Amino acid sequence: MLIITYDIHDDKLRTRFSTFLKKFGYRLQYSVFQIRNSKRMIDNIVAEVKGNFEKQFTQKDSIIIFNMSKQCKITKFGYAVNDDKDLIIVD
Repeated sequence: MLIITYDIHDDKLRTRFSTFLKKFGYRLQYSVFQIRNSKRMIDNIVAEVKGNFEKQFTQKDSIIIFNMSKQCKITKFGYAVNDDKDLIIVD
């Protein structure tokens, strides 16, 4: 699992970056995404960030990628507790 957090100064680049991340995971907070997938997929995401976005980042921008292992303990409070529960809608 990856946790990607970002603070990007340029509006267009920030929008492009968040749209890119939405293809792979979901937003935990405004500038924080969680991506759950295989090692190969995670490697591809990191490669794409390096290849397509890194050159456009400036000293005003900050992107941090946390590669979380299965041993990491995550404690949630508030609405975040519901993120791991399946939602079933019966019509």
